[in-house]
Amino acid sequence: MLTTIAATQLGIINCTTQHATSAMTELPIEGELPSLVGAISWLNSQPFTVDELRGKVVLINFWTYTCINWLRQLPYVRAWAEKYKDQGLVVIGIHTPEFEFEKNIDNVRRASTEMKIDYPIAIDNDYAVWRAFGNHYWPALYFIDTQGRIRHHQFGEGEYEQSERVIQQLLSESGTGHVGQEMLEVDARGFEAAADWNSLKSPENYLGYERTENFASPGGAVLNKRHLYTAPAQLKLNQWALSGDWTIGKQAIVLNKSGGRIVYRFHARDLHLVMGPTEHGTSVRFRVLVDGQPAVAARGLDIDVRGEGTATEQRLYQLVRQPKPISDQQFEIEFLDSGVEAFAFTFG
Repeated sequence: MLTTIAATQLGIINCTTQHATSAMTELPIEGELPSLVGAISWLNSQPFTVDELRGKVVLINFWTYTCINWLRQLPYVRAWAEKYKDQGLVVIGIHTPEFEFEKNIDNVRRASTEMKIDYPIAIDNDYAVWRAFGNHYWPALYFIDTQGRIRHHQFGEGEYEQSERVIQQLLSESGTGHVGQEMLEVDARGFEAAADWNSLKSPENYLGYERTENFASPGGAVLNKRHLYTAPAQLKLNQWALSGDWTIGKQAIVLNKSGGRIVYRFHARDLHLVMGPTEHGTSVRFRVLVDGQPAVAARGLDIDVRGEGTATEQRLYQLVRQPKPISDQQFEIEFLDSGVEAFAFTFG
């Protein structure tokens, strides 16, 4: 059996909370804005100090670039940064990595450019800012007033109307000018589209032995060693299995020989896989099947019209986006090249 550790123990959250409909009238004081000096680097700006942020309404967003929950929150944070920047709002993204490759600043820079993030980003590779806030979640929002006091927080995605109302209230309190009450309308697409919560019956699952669940290859896992795996003919919902020559490590699985497969029984509109080539500058070709057929009608953003794709970098890949009606499906990905590592499945 693979060792399982609950995701909540490691500060991860998948939230399904719905949007609030009522404006807030009173905001408590939850603490003081902690120091940001623990960040090892900054993107899009010079480092900010707490003193420099006094007089500004500040929105702190903890994120990591392969987190699907944060990706679905991003269009709102990005839009708030643009809408309210001239009224005194400062948005700061705190990038605290979950996986080792997310500590690579070039990876974060590339991802933030592709996602059109132009607000300041603090690189928190040592979790210093995370610990200073006492944070435990990706994504997390902290709302700070002009006196440097935390007045509200939001853990996980959702509650977008309530969050924008808080921003408006703090800006109004600051006296910087008239703040309109209109709410943003966000047209989120691709990775950023909201999950189909009514059809979602598959939770996030890691593939490294430290945190995985429901591994179903006969004989179980052989940890940290090359092993030839087989996949059973049938899987129960949310079980997964390997076929081929793989090494199961603490954080990821690595394919040692081409032709290896991952099979997963899932129930969701979207299926994503965090993966990438083990060697920088290389690529790994793959094909995706859904219930034994090439993922054509159900293909995600990273799949072509033949149901195939190529992993060129370490990131989240959208492999399946099913048309309705949504039902239990058997996903299969076959890698045509060796040298891929896979970290986690997420669904939406």
